[in-house]
Amino acid sequence: MDKADVARVLGQIAALLELKGENPFRVRAYQAAARAIATFPGDLQAARATGSLGVTKGIGPATLSIVEELLQTGRSRVLDELEDQIPPGLTDMLRISGLGVARVRQIHESLHVESLAELEAAVRDGSLARLPRFGARTAEKILKGIAFVRQAGGKRLAHHARAEANALARVLAGLPGVRQVAIAGSLRRFIELVRDLDFVVAADGPAEALHERLRALPGTIEVTPGADGAVTLQLEGGTAADVYPCPPERFGWVLLRATGSEAHVAALADRARAGGLRWEPRGLVRGDDLLPAQTEEEVYAAAGLPWIPPELREGTDELAAAAAGRLPRLIERGDLRGFLHCHTGYSDGTNTVDEWAAAGLEQGYGYLGITDHSPATAFAECLRPEDVARQHAEIDAVNRARPEIRMLKGVEADILEDGSLDYPPAVRRSFEFVIASVHTRYAMDAGQMTARVLRAMDDPTMTILGHPTGRLLLSRDPFPVDLDRVFARAAERAVAIEINADPQRLDLDWRVLRRAAAAGVTISIGADAHGTTQMDHVDLGLGIARKGWLTADRILNTRTADEFLAFAARRRG
Repeated sequence: MDKADVARVLGQIAALLELKGENPFRVRAYQAAARAIATFPGDLQAARATGSLGVTKGIGPATLSIVEELLQTGRSRVLDELEDQIPPGLTDMLRISGLGVARVRQIHESLHVESLAELEAAVRDGSLARLPRFGARTAEKILKGIAFVRQAGGKRLAHHARAEANALARVLAGLPGVRQVAIAGSLRRFIELVRDLDFVVAADGPAEALHERLRALPGTIEVTPGADGAVTLQLEGGTAADVYPCPPERFGWVLLRATGSEAHVAALADRARAGGLRWEPRGLVRGDDLLPAQTEEEVYAAAGLPWIPPELREGTDELAAAAAGRLPRLIERGDLRGFLHCHTGYSDGTNTVDEWAAAGLEQGYGYLGITDHSPATAFAECLRPEDVARQHAEIDAVNRARPEIRMLKGVEADILEDGSLDYPPAVRRSFEFVIASVHTRYAMDAGQMTARVLRAMDDPTMTILGHPTGRLLLSRDPFPVDLDRVFARAAERAVAIEINADPQRLDLDWRVLRRAAAAGVTISIGADAHGTTQMDHVDLGLGIARKGWLTADRILNTRTADEFLAFAARRRG
């Protein structure tokens, strides 16, 4: 288990304890431990071995024992017992946006509802709307939330799936006779929600020998035949993994087909046939000859195309672009010069300005933009106006002490209900750049929300529009907003729009990024990191940018610090 997994389990325990009505102090202890683990600087297993976990702020003896159990076994008896005591439908209800623990308890105790089906019936017969603090509008939102949860059933956030896939890939690579292992499927194409894991395994000898080794893997419950020569592993914890065995000389062929998408592979097959080739289960055939396919490049070349990055393989116009030599040179990690959107202890972050500077230096950034929350964000600790000067003095001191990296004075200011920005104008102007984000009043209709965002972009202190649609994957739909009008205003006002790389957001959606680029919008990749251990969020944002066909010249933080600040200052002038 990684830090995110352990923190998630602690958070689940806290929610279930609260659902049972347990002592609030015990609930808060698990919530504090979840935050401490999520932002823990360093490796959990190493910290456990040295005993330093036990002296970490926020982790007490009870929560420490659960962390150690998770690190040893991957499971928690406390969580298992709580899940046995609570109807599973109540846990499903917690995933509905707007239904916190208190409301789920109220529904359960008042209406004896224990499942999504029963909750839907309570909405439709009007009994939910009659509960105190509910009403018809809330009931209607809950009905939409039920549909959303059902639609997302069985899917996981990509970063959780990726961590599990990387671990399983290492195990597969260690099996006797295995030459090469690759993660395939939707995870390789960088889809943000993942149902199953897919692997291609090149091994010596017959496939049946590999099947036997797979059956012997620890944690494997069942191995069954799958489609296209795959075998499906059912693993402890409910994960399903499709493994595609192949001889090393056919690795590229199997990897391409297992990566997908179906539409991309079908279009490639049509092109190959139009070029006189036969598309057979064993590979591409010309006359009587089976063409080489050890690499994907060989398969694409046989079809008269250059290799196409997996992120682009969605069956849109990528084959036509490849054939015309118009595939973009997608943004890469090395193109980024600045790290943006991170929080310190001045709001709800866990690290100091100096600790952020040290982490930025270690990862090779030339500058790093601090952006704590403004006071209107009621759910988060905030940077109060009276603390701004003190924080800026601290940033100045760090810049003097660490001239190798430049720390920028930014803020994440709320876009208020009327479209104005939080803080008085003089305070906002004291920052070098401003990320402006919607954190409240999501229930506006599309016209109201669009007008709100457009007015915010008229403010000359605004540099970047943060997490522009407010979505939370597996939890909350994007709020309604006319993105084309937002894109047009952003291009006109020279406001950048963020790809928020928080794994629960990944907002903007990759499906609209080409429209943004076509409108002339500058894109910022923001980590939304609340601790230095979350700096790798940037890789998720890069994946979304690549999937949206974005090149380095479209990304704001590929510019130098001076160029970035000039972008922010241009409107203020």
